[in-house]
Amino acid sequence: MSKAQLEFILGISAQNPPPENATPGMMRDWFEAINAQTPIADGSMIERVSAGPCGGDMIRRAETDERRLVIYYHGGGFFFGSSRSHRVIASHLARASGVGVLAADYRLAPENPAPVAHDDALAVYKWALAEGYDPSTIAMAGDSAGGNLALSVAVRAKREGLPQPGALVLMSPALDLAGEGQSHHSMTDAPLLTPQLMELFNSVYVGAGDRRSELVTPLHSDLSGLPPTLVHVGSWEILRDDSVTVVQRLTAAGVSAELRVFDGMVHSWQLFAPMLDEGMQSIEEAGMFIREHLRFDA
Repeated sequence: MSKAQLEFILGISAQNPPPENATPGMMRDWFEAINAQTPIADGSMIERVSAGPCGGDMIRRAETDERRLVIYYHGGGFFFGSSRSHRVIASHLARASGVGVLAADYRLAPENPAPVAHDDALAVYKWALAEGYDPSTIAMAGDSAGGNLALSVAVRAKREGLPQPGALVLMSPALDLAGEGQSHHSMTDAPLLTPQLMELFNSVYVGAGDRRSELVTPLHSDLSGLPPTLVHVGSWEILRDDSVTVVQRLTAAGVSAELRVFDGMVHSWQLFAPMLDEGMQSIEEAGMFIREHLRFDA
C-alpha cells in the first residue's frame, strides 16, 4: 500500500473541509473546487452530448473504439458531484479500456428527491440503445452513489424487458442505505465518507422513504441474469460491506461477480488516481475487465 501517498492526500483533504451550515449550492461548489485541480488523462477529447435529461461528457481518445461505450455515473451521495468532478476517473477509464466513456450527469437532491436520479440514469442507458449501440458493447460503471445507479439500471432494464449491458464495474457502491452492514458501525473512523455525511445524503435523497426500497437501491432486488460484474472497495471505508454483500448476492443469483478489496484504501480513492498508485491500479483493472467482457465482433 502507498501509505505515504494516502497520508499526504488525507492531510490535504483535512485542510479543505466542507463548509459549515452550507446550502446545497455551496456544498456543490466546494466539491467541484476540491476536484478541479486533479489532472485528467493526457490526450482526452471531451464533447458535450445530450444523453438523458441532463446530458453528459463524452470522453474519447485518438485510439478510441467508437463501437463500444462505457456509461459512467459519478458519485456524490445523489447530492453533489458531476461529470466534471469525476473527470479524472472517467478520462483514465477511457484510456485504460480503449472505449469511449460517457460521464453522465443526473438531477441532484434535495431539489430532486428519489427516485429522480435513478430515473435519469436509466434514461441515459435508453439513449445509448437508441443511438444504436449494441447492448453487448456497453459497460456501465460508477463510484459510490454512481455504483448504485449503474447496478440499478441493469436491474430496472431487466424488469422493463430491455437487453442487458455487457458488463458492470462498481467502485465502492453505496447500496446499503439502511446501514445494516457491519462496516457501517465498525468503520466509523474511516475518512472522507463518514456516518454523518452518509446520513445527510440519505436524508436529502430518500427522506422519510424506505431505504431498502428498489426505488433507491438494487441491493435487495432479484439480481439474476445480470452481466459480469467487477466490484472494487477499500478496506477502510464504511461502505466496505455493501460491496461484500452485493457480490455474495450476485454470485448466489448465478452472476459472474468479482470482488477486489484494496487494503487500506478509503472511499472513492480512484479520484486520487494520478497521486495514488492504488487509484490508478483500480482504474487499470477496471479497464482490463471492460476490454475482456465487451464484445469485439459487433
